Amino acid sequence: MKRPILIHPDPRLKKVCDPVTDLSDELRALADDMLETMYDAPGIGLAAPQVGITQRLIVLDCVKEENAPPRPLIMFNPEVVASSDEKNTYEEGCLSIPDQYAEITRPAKVTVTWIDREGSEQREDFGGLWATCVQHEIDHLNGKLFIDYLSAMKRQMITRKMQKLKREKARA
Repeated sequence: MKRPILIHPDPRLKKVCDPVTDLSDELRALADDMLETMYDAPGIGLAAPQVGITQRLIVLDCVKEENAPPRPLIMFNPEVVASSDEKNTYEEGCLSIPDQYAEITRPAKVTVTWIDREGSEQREDFGGLWATCVQHEIDHLNGKLFIDYLSAMKRQMITRKMQKLKREKARA
């Protein structure tokens, strides 16, 4: 089931999320809904707070190559346990901040641990777009948006655009 995506500014997007302590069927269903919502948007990552749930859950699929099979990842309690000194800069966007993009610099490679949908611990090294995306989504779980890396002026400008967008949607 597709879920509505919260648009910034929304106080739920700034909350630090609670760890998942019990991997229930309800949470697995939420993860499946989030993947469906992400693919439909379309996006390459989505965090639970973006659909109004304050649990440490993200989904992502950064496969961009034509005809390559999708690689949906569901991560409960994801955590960056190591990151490279080398940095990468990508133009980031966010489904909660539609049509706004900015160059963000983050570690080029990260090692992430998480619990998969079966309850097994996973650990993987990510680079390139995958590294950027997983860090962006984990930021959401900590109440941080990509615009928080920008200057106050740029951040305020984007926030005002989002407030205007929300007013227009409310009138429609």
